[in-house]
Amino acid sequence: MRRKICVVVTARPSYSRVKTALRAIMDNPDLELQLVVAASALLDRYGTAVNYIERDGFPIAARVYMVLEGENPASMAKTTGLGMLELATVFDNLKPDIVVTVADRFETLATAVAASYMNIPVAHIQGGEVTGSIDEKVRHAVTKLADIHLVATEEAARRVTMMGEEARKVYVTGCPSIDLAADLGNDPYLDFNPFERYGGVGELHALTNGYVVVMQHPVTTEHEKARQHVLETLEAIHRIDMPTLWFWPNVDAGSDGTSNGIRSYREKHKPRNIHFFKNMEPSDFLRLLYSSKCLVGNSSVGIRECSFLGVPVVNIGTRQAGRERGENVIDVGYWAAEIEDAIRQHLGNGRYPRLPLYGNGDAGKRISEVLATAPLEIEKRLTY
Repeated sequence: MRRKICVVVTARPSYSRVKTALRAIMDNPDLELQLVVAASALLDRYGTAVNYIERDGFPIAARVYMVLEGENPASMAKTTGLGMLELATVFDNLKPDIVVTVADRFETLATAVAASYMNIPVAHIQGGEVTGSIDEKVRHAVTKLADIHLVATEEAARRVTMMGEEARKVYVTGCPSIDLAADLGNDPYLDFNPFERYGGVGELHALTNGYVVVMQHPVTTEHEKARQHVLETLEAIHRIDMPTLWFWPNVDAGSDGTSNGIRSYREKHKPRNIHFFKNMEPSDFLRLLYSSKCLVGNSSVGIRECSFLGVPVVNIGTRQAGRERGENVIDVGYWAAEIEDAIRQHLGNGRYPRLPLYGNGDAGKRISEVLATAPLEIEKRLTY
């Protein structure tokens, strides 16, 4: 019998981080995909990632509405609790052989807890990495709940075993998001008009002379400063006065502050060089990144995909603290002058050499092979 693999996708970045694995699971004759789409991946204000999932031809086994309004620490905790309740029902109905959860978002913890208490083996993608914020706690908590560890780098594998996990259960697969970057091949350049395809809000610009991309999320342990943080970035981008494509933040504590800062700055200063988008199909987003002069913000895409693509990155603040990174990344604080200086430095640097730090482009296939053959065990034994 084919193994039933239940993959839970809870947000737009989670989809790009697992898309090629979903395809490989579907193509594997020994596996049956059970795709669960949940949380902000279902919501219009965060880009309705579910539309792209359906457009890519993935059948959805269940949808879980679990996001509580508020974008604060209390709503994150309650959303996690609601997710545990709803996902337990979904798992009871689907009866999967393995539940797959991705990375370090709070919904990931709900997935791992629900599956663990139901005696379903948990496979965790992107364990063993070091980040800032609450993500650090969530990622390592999920590692201790997981039974199969699908890590992106050798260093991540080392950290997982340092936490007492059995080495035979740790598989270095690379990161599936790198697969999408590798799929761009020898023609990764922008081949569509983002304004025509995705709409958005703001001035329309000719992009042929260069542009900047911004993706900045709130830092949950600094959520009360989210508005001020984004205002500093807006000021730096306004001073640069280069066409800028800015993407809306994730559903985290502080995202209301980030959104409010963006809206108030637009109303007060009316920057003509910034256009705002909610979301974009993963491969389109990567083409947009590749043709840009620089990515600014604190998204992990700047650490992962941009290292593979050689895109210059200005990484702001603590959200990605501790991640393995390439020479394409300049780390800065939250002040506008510091951000502006780093952007101008990158504008003179140009593209960086490709660095396959997080994989070579075959992670999805490797993950499907592990899921088809790994022992189905739920007992944990601490090892050192």
